[in-house]
Amino acid sequence: MKGRCLLWALLGALALAAVHGCGQDLLEQGLAAQKAKDHTQAVELLGRFVQQSPRQPEAWKALALSLVALERRSEALRCLDQGLAANPRNIALLMAKGKVLGELERHQEAIAVFSEVLALEPAHAEAYKERAEALIQEGELERARTDVGKAVTLAPADPWAHHKLGMVEFALGRYDEAVKAFSTAIRLAPDSPLFYFSRGQIYLRHLNRREQAVADFQQGCALGHPLCCEELERLKTGAPTTANQKK
Repeated sequence: MKGRCLLWALLGALALAAVHGCGQDLLEQGLAAQKAKDHTQAVELLGRFVQQSPRQPEAWKALALSLVALERRSEALRCLDQGLAANPRNIALLMAKGKVLGELERHQEAIAVFSEVLALEPAHAEAYKERAEALIQEGELERARTDVGKAVTLAPADPWAHHKLGMVEFALGRYDEAVKAFSTAIRLAPDSPLFYFSRGQIYLRHLNRREQAVADFQQGCALGHPLCCEELERLKTGAPTTANQKK
């Protein structure tokens, strides 16, 4: 009798290991498909995996990212809600949910989700940055300025935090402060052409510093930013700049 019990226990353990191994294969294959940008295959494989192993938040996040890549954001949001049901208060899933809500232009809901993240982890610089972006979209610029300031304090070496600070200062009409923030972003990441375009626009359109604007557009163009190249061409020919064309 004891021998039979041991046999059944061994068979059960082997079956469980086989199922676990199969599941891990699905996860690895799904992540590999995602890395190869085969998001349709990634969704199929990761979807099967999370049904077997719902308590692995990284799989839910990866599944949501592939759904977003396929422009299936509403499905991604439902997927993240399922992931959070199995993994409550998971920071990575909450961050992903907030970003998807933002992409769906549900900014107030995104603000609430990022606020939940900050309640769980008050020093989460990325959550401050993302909440600031949602606040900007809602026109709450002073609140956004406060959030970006906290992000910069928490992550002073993050060039994108400084760039976002520059964008908020620009929206508030604080052009010198915007230039200062963009200059810090450039110092931290001198190979990022967008930063030169942003600062160049302030120089050209708001501070009447044409030579410095041209220098920024030249650098941005050399780094491959098409709008910087377009601005240079317009300045040469006297055609309206990008900012004027939008008016």
